[in-house]
Amino acid sequence: MLTVRKSLDRGYADHGWLKSRHSFSFAGYYDPQHMGWGNLRVINEDRIAPGTGFGTHGHRDMEIISYVLSGELAHKDTMGNTTAIPPGDVQRMSAGSGVQHSEFNHAPTETHFFQIWIEPSAKSIAPGYEQKTFTPAEKRGQLRLVASPDGAHGSVTIHADASLYAGLFDGAESATLKLNPLRKCCVHLVRGTLLVNGATLTAGDAALIEGEALLALGDGRDSEVLVFELAP
Repeated sequence: MLTVRKSLDRGYADHGWLKSRHSFSFAGYYDPQHMGWGNLRVINEDRIAPGTGFGTHGHRDMEIISYVLSGELAHKDTMGNTTAIPPGDVQRMSAGSGVQHSEFNHAPTETHFFQIWIEPSAKSIAPGYEQKTFTPAEKRGQLRLVASPDGAHGSVTIHADASLYAGLFDGAESATLKLNPLRKCCVHLVRGTLLVNGATLTAGDAALIEGEALLALGDGRDSEVLVFELAP
């Protein structure tokens, strides 16, 4: 079964310096029908104005992934990490027993990125950090594994029963992914248009999938996509 959740059906918050779309209930946006999907708890599409950002704040017991589309995100945390996250990089922060961090946009233009939260397999683990670069060529016309429980194929390692793929598709480019029908899948279209198991998605749309054995992507038009394979 495939259910399309349209982009404009997401929650929206405009804080002036921050404009955010929430795929699932978050902060002031509450929708009991959309509390998450499997162990995927948060997909926030954030746009941060130049010279602004999130001040130091804390997290516990969550695997947090940042995926930057444009601009650059400056990260600083209590583990001693001070890094810049440019487009193409995937950052994983395991909040575990507790960590504080800040995220700022020091660039002269808007920073556009996705922040993703996945529920961990175990609580109160030691906090951790990892960041890797994935080039457009690695994602062109295929699904590139960028986060997984075992760091397979050079992906970042998340302490959660989930895998995240990223892909770029245009024209005749296509890809398939075998699915476990007992698990859940979420396809989030970052930009462009894309055919997902026969359903057409446009930028910001998501396909929530369960009970299916195969994911088929194709007929893309300048599309960038994130695919989550998730615990039920």
